[in-house]
Amino acid sequence: MIRKIIKIDEEKCNGCGLCVPACAEGAIQIIDGKARLVKDQYCDGLGACLGECPQGALSIEEREAEEFDEAAVHEYLKTKQAPATPAATHGHGPHHGHGGVPGGCPGSRMMTFQRNTAAASNAPAAAFQSELGQWPVQLYLVPIQAPFFQDADLLIAADCAPFAYAGFHQDFLKGRAVAIACPKLDDTDVYLEKLAAIFRQNNIRQLTVAHMEVPCCFGLSRLVQLARQMSGKDIPIRNVTISLDGQIKEEKMI
Repeated sequence: MIRKIIKIDEEKCNGCGLCVPACAEGAIQIIDGKARLVKDQYCDGLGACLGECPQGALSIEEREAEEFDEAAVHEYLKTKQAPATPAATHGHGPHHGHGGVPGGCPGSRMMTFQRNTAAASNAPAAAFQSELGQWPVQLYLVPIQAPFFQDADLLIAADCAPFAYAGFHQDFLKGRAVAIACPKLDDTDVYLEKLAAIFRQNNIRQLTVAHMEVPCCFGLSRLVQLARQMSGKDIPIRNVTISLDGQIKEEKMI
């Protein structure tokens, strides 16, 4: 079939390996000092790896290729699974990693965290607890079929929002899966296709979009609405606009 798939310019590639952990499907590996596509059927063509290459060696092309095969990817990743180490579990309580690759970047290893909510409720008022329940959080890096997306309330937040709004963890993040993005600086074409795939392939119960009041940031809300339309799903969207001084300026259902 003719479809979108990753293209690697071997002349530009210096073998740094930054693209390897960015590909949740494990389709890219460093072989003989160069990044190479292991097999066509492992590449979903969404381009999560594109922004990780400092040499500009990665692009998306349309060519004849095997159809993307999720089942084959699942079996392939099982063969590459890295065993858990004490360092990987220290400090967060029980959690589970998925799709770990030996030598992969810890910054993009998928994890879920179990929070001790009882202990948090008995803590002094001045004590704060993170409500983050997963890793990674960047939209480029989250896998399309991550377990934390199933039956989830999904928060899609502009990068700046958590810094502006003081109660972000309690008011927005608590009890939700999250993906963060910047509609001004990131590749929104890649985000559009990836969000549509996330909505289509998971049972998302509700979407919350938290963005800043600046004009470019409204693009995140439009992006989510278009992705919902492409997915064919009728998912409720709660749209929240945050002012530059950290207040909720507007909140509405879409």
